[in-house]
Amino acid sequence: MTVALTPPALNRDRFCTIEEADEVSGLVKFSGIDNLDAAEGIAGCFVLACTDELELDTFDVAFDDLLDREVIDGRYGSLGTIQEVLETPANDVWVIDGSTYGEVLIPVIDQVIAEIPEEGPIVVTIMDGIIDAPAAAGGDSTCS
Repeated sequence: MTVALTPPALNRDRFCTIEEADEVSGLVKFSGIDNLDAAEGIAGCFVLACTDELELDTFDVAFDDLLDREVIDGRYGSLGTIQEVLETPANDVWVIDGSTYGEVLIPVIDQVIAEIPEEGPIVVTIMDGIIDAPAAAGGDSTCS
C-alpha cells in the first residue's frame, strides 16, 4: 500500500510503500526507511492512506459515525443512543444513554454486535446481566 508521510521533508520521499506490518507489535516497515537516521526522520509524522485501499473489519467504524446512533436489543427494545466510545485493552465499550434504562455499557464484541450498518439503528443481542430490568413487553425474549 502506498502512503504519504506528512509533513513532507526535503531529504526523503513524501510517498512510500508499506513493506511489512506487525499487528502484534504495531511496527511498520516503510520503503526507503532503512536505517536509524531515516527512522528518526519520520518520528512524529502522520501516515495518510487512501480509504479505498484499507480493509476494514466489521467493527472498524469512526467514533464520530457511531455517536448518537440508536441501539436496539431484541429483548429490551430501544436502549438509547451511543454517547461515548470507551477504548479498553480488551475491546471497545459503547456508553448508551436512554430514557428507559438510563446508562448502559455494551462491549463491542461479536457475541453482542453482529454488524454495524452504515446508517440507521444498530441491532444488538446483549448478554444477561447487562440490564437489571425485565425485558420489554413485546420483545423477542426467549426467556421464561
